[in-house]
Amino acid sequence: MDKYTERDVLIWLNSIGITNKILERLCEYFPDLRELLWTDLGKLGSIIGIKDKHLEKMIKSRNMEYMDMLFSKLEKENIKVITILDSDYPKRLKNIYDKPYVLYGKGSLLEEDSLAIGIVGSRKATSYGKWACEKFSKELVNMGVTILSGLALGIDTVAHKTAIREGGRTIGILGNGIDVIYPKTNKNLYDEVASNGMVLTEFPFKTQPMAYNFPRRNRIISGLSLGIVVIEAKEKSGSLITAHLALEQGKDVFALPGNINSLYSRGTNKLIKDGARPLLEIEDIVEEIKELQLKISQDKGNKIDYSNLSDIEIKIVEIMKEGPLHSDLISYKTGLDISTVISVITILELKGIIKELNSRVFTLC
Repeated sequence: MDKYTERDVLIWLNSIGITNKILERLCEYFPDLRELLWTDLGKLGSIIGIKDKHLEKMIKSRNMEYMDMLFSKLEKENIKVITILDSDYPKRLKNIYDKPYVLYGKGSLLEEDSLAIGIVGSRKATSYGKWACEKFSKELVNMGVTILSGLALGIDTVAHKTAIREGGRTIGILGNGIDVIYPKTNKNLYDEVASNGMVLTEFPFKTQPMAYNFPRRNRIISGLSLGIVVIEAKEKSGSLITAHLALEQGKDVFALPGNINSLYSRGTNKLIKDGARPLLEIEDIVEEIKELQLKISQDKGNKIDYSNLSDIEIKIVEIMKEGPLHSDLISYKTGLDISTVISVITILELKGIIKELNSRVFTLC
């Protein structure tokens, strides 16, 4: 058993259904998790309160036969495993309640996937909901945003498919094991998402899509996202759970307004009533997500021809890549007096390089 690492121990424990809360207690108690491979597990229950059913699973599977079979299957199925001990573990997930200690994936996670928006909604989407989902997914992808969703029918499927069709990145979070396709009709989409991003889950092999798994799945969708877009939802819906989890995590929530007579708009209209931002146009998202503003400003700045600009104009343009800024803040950041800033801004406006958004707040065109 000496060949196994702490990381291997985490994967082993997750594979037999040891919960994140128990894993947290074990990590706090043992300086090195490998001690679990030879310590007296019988005493563990009284020490840190592990239930008998979990101890029995640990005792039954704590052998090289089980461990070798587990890691052989992960390798054979080409499963990427990310643990909380790994450098590529998503930083945003470390800060959520009940953070996952082990994730199983097919595909790849890239640094650019940190610019991600979650899109969720009804499985029985209306034509209006599908149209809106496609519209906003397309616009976000064209800004370089990765689309996150739950690989379910309806809105999830439209969001993933639109991202793929537009040549973008998408991540699907499962409420079941990585080796379980649900719904089965989305088998092709599962493969396409894995080829254009990643299919990801915290649930071990063979875990079935039980109803109580999906709220857990939803906290990962919101945890990985900069914000959540709810397209359509009934008054009691899993999409609303995702939205409320996002709010608890300090994320922005955007809801598509709908017909007050529509069953599938009651949830989104209620979200708006409770304080979610109404989603009328893509700018509603951009105005709230600073990381998106920065990305757009940098993209615009990279397209500017600097050959016709003075040194001072270039200095201001470079600052403007941070996103929309008030003229006073431009003055502060550049060290130029406000009268010079106003004068140069006027010239840059005439050149079509920047524009005024509202009273003395400017952005790159």
